[in-house]
Amino acid sequence: MARRRPRRRLTEESQLGFGGLFKGMGNLLDLISQMAEEGDGEYFDTGEIKGPGGKARGVYGFSVKMGRGGQPVVEEFGNIKATDRGPVVAEVREPIVDVFDEDDVLVVIAELPGVENDDLRIEVKGDILELSAEAKERKYSKEVLLPSRVDAKSIESSYKNGVLELRLKKI
Repeated sequence: MARRRPRRRLTEESQLGFGGLFKGMGNLLDLISQMAEEGDGEYFDTGEIKGPGGKARGVYGFSVKMGRGGQPVVEEFGNIKATDRGPVVAEVREPIVDVFDEDDVLVVIAELPGVENDDLRIEVKGDILELSAEAKERKYSKEVLLPSRVDAKSIESSYKNGVLELRLKKI
């Protein structure tokens, strides 16, 4: 059974805020090196860009965790995307998603705050999981490549406090 590790937020000294990304690259490399030495761990950081009236206009973040064979895996999430012309705030957010391989079942955890269970759409095609949700003020979409094919009819799901948990039987 896969061991679930607690997420640790980056310390104040090592945070990689959106404006200081290049300054923080050295800190990110140090973090990955430290994680490789320790053999486990997961770190994350998030932020917002506020628009008029203090309303969140853009959300960004990333997580770093050790994958199979001790290789670091960096995953971005949010609705701020890099383009040739600089950062762009997209209408649809990309949720953070974790996949755990537990014997004959894959467990998928996705963070989708601000939507209701009825807003969620889940579709499985072989080894690809498509998650989306649309509510009044929030839209999410993400395509996840699963480590193995799963039985699309076997999905068990629960959604509570913005966290979706899916259990999918492997084929």
